[in-house]
Amino acid sequence: MRQPSPEPRQIPVVVLAGFLGSGKTTLLNHLLHHSGGSRIGAIVNDFGAIEIDAMAVAGALGDSTVSLGNGCLCCAVDASELDQYLEKLAEPSLGIDVIVIEASGLAEPQELVRMLLASELPGIVYGGLVEVVDAAEFDATRARHPEIDRHLALADLVVVNKVDRAADGERVIGLVRSLVDRAAVVPAAYGRIDPEFLFDCRPSEERIGQLSFDDLHDHGAHHEHDEHGEHADHTGHLHSAYDSLSFTSARPLDPRRLMEFLDSRPEGLYRIKGYVDFGPYDVRNRYAVHAVGRFLRFYPEPWLAGEEHLTQLVLIGSGIDAPALELQLDACRSDAPHADEHGMWGVLRYVRGRDEDPAEPA
Repeated sequence: MRQPSPEPRQIPVVVLAGFLGSGKTTLLNHLLHHSGGSRIGAIVNDFGAIEIDAMAVAGALGDSTVSLGNGCLCCAVDASELDQYLEKLAEPSLGIDVIVIEASGLAEPQELVRMLLASELPGIVYGGLVEVVDAAEFDATRARHPEIDRHLALADLVVVNKVDRAADGERVIGLVRSLVDRAAVVPAAYGRIDPEFLFDCRPSEERIGQLSFDDLHDHGAHHEHDEHGEHADHTGHLHSAYDSLSFTSARPLDPRRLMEFLDSRPEGLYRIKGYVDFGPYDVRNRYAVHAVGRFLRFYPEPWLAGEEHLTQLVLIGSGIDAPALELQLDACRSDAPHADEHGMWGVLRYVRGRDEDPAEPA
């Protein structure tokens, strides 16, 4: 039996936004240094603020970097021009796994998201909006830029950066949580967040002939030099602050029950990834699921001939009740031999291609 042709590989595009001084560049450089073996392509405003050497090494002599120079990305290009930049980074020979758009501090995130959703490139897919805020200057920034409330309401994940410098970091985190719409809120210092919150990290041993920056970075020397200093590399300890749950089921999941679970997911659940078997609801496809905060998408992929039909999910969060979440997922299992005619409607709302408004929560 001939195996079905795989779907074209799609590269997630993550928008990294935030007002001037929030720490976007620091966060991007952290991702470059600790990409988990993945190759990150970047579209960057205000290129002079980036560590050029790091970008060049991470991107095979700069091939994975597109600089737009000065100016606001959402004003400087239209959707077709943005597609040209994305198409360059999506070139298969570059081996890019994820693209990060670092917008200028004056960019309008909603317009960037609209351009990405309007993209007709088969090789890229929108991966979520990350808003970075400065905890130490949050009140002052909000007074100068009241539109930050609207930006936070659009975000899928909010990084409350510089909590180590804020006198009342917990108050700021609580205030930010009151302004978001189901987005995950992650506290951070020096932009250090787990890359798995944004994209699937590819193990370095899977890559042959291409290096990411963290393959070349001398972690050992860095630890010896500054293990306990202000800029010490704490990436190895990131996972200690977060909880994870791995869920596998040989029985299909009921789509309605799964959507009820996803719609009620707790705010501390930052990331969901994996594959879902909906059994009789779609016997030809498994559904890749990607969730970052409130952002949720399903991507149908053909089952390969002879492939075991399993649901395999990984959930990552902070302060989550993993046993309770596992019980809720257990309750999504189904042995129904036939599909309810309308059972997949909730899932199909989050399959790429529907008419979406990024101002509406996903």
